[in-house]
Amino acid sequence: YVYRTLTEHAGRTQAPLRQALDRLGVEWRPFWVANMVWVRGGLSAAQALAERPDVAHLYANPQVRLDEAAIEAASAALLASPQAIEWGITKVNADDVWAAGFGGAGVVIGGQDTGYRWTHNALKSHYRGWDAQAGEVDHDYNWHDAIHTAGSDCGADSAEPCDDHGHGTHTMGTMVGDDGGANQVGMAPAAKWIGCRNMEEGVGTPATYAECYQWFIAPTTVGGLAPDPGMAPDVINNSWGCLTTEGCTEPDVL
Repeated sequence: YVYRTLTEHAGRTQAPLRQALDRLGVEWRPFWVANMVWVRGGLSAAQALAERPDVAHLYANPQVRLDEAAIEAASAALLASPQAIEWGITKVNADDVWAAGFGGAGVVIGGQDTGYRWTHNALKSHYRGWDAQAGEVDHDYNWHDAIHTAGSDCGADSAEPCDDHGHGTHTMGTMVGDDGGANQVGMAPAAKWIGCRNMEEGVGTPATYAECYQWFIAPTTVGGLAPDPGMAPDVINNSWGCLTTEGCTEPDVL
C-alpha cells in the first residue's frame, strides 16, 4: 500500500515538472520515497525551477567525504585488541540474548554505506543472495548501487556488492559478522543482510542516501526493475552524521 500510494502520487504530481526538465535539457532523476526530483543543472535551471508553483523547495546536494582519520583510528583500536566476544556485544548483553536462543534467525537487515565486500569470511554466509548449498549467488533484490557515475574501483551501477572504502563492510560486520570462529563481532549473527551503496569512496549526498531508503521499501533487480516490497528488509542500520556541508541544511531534507 505504501509503495503503491507513494509511486502513484509522485508519478501524477511530477509529470509536468519532468516534462519541463526534458525541455531544459538537464540531467534528472525522479524519486517517490519523498516527492522530489534530483537535478543537475546551472543557475538558469535553478531559477526556472524556483519560479514554478509546483516546486516547494530547492535543496543543495553536495558531496562530502567521511572523516577518514576517525575511521582509521577506530579500526586501529579494534585490530589492537581482538576478543572472543567484542566488548560492544557484551556491553548491551547481546550474548545473553543469544544464550536465550535469539540470534536474529529469520530477520533480514538492510545496510546502506560505502558498499560491502560480500565475499568477506564474516559476511558471505549471511548474505541473503548467497545459496551455500548450491554454491550460487543471486544479487537481484539483495543489492543496489546508488552511485551512477564511474570514479572508483567499484565503477558505476555495480552489478554485485562492492566496497571502495571499507567502512560499509566494517558496519555490516557489526550487524551480522560471524565467520564461525571465536571472535564474535556481529550483534545478530544468525540474521541475513542486504545492502545498498550510497557513497563513492566515502562521498555521499542526500540524493544517494534517499535512493537507498527508497530501495529498502521496495527492492528491485540489479537493473532497477520489478520493485517488490515483499523483499524489503525487516530493519535497517546506518551510520549517520549529516551536516549542513553535506546538504542537510534543512531538518527535513532526509
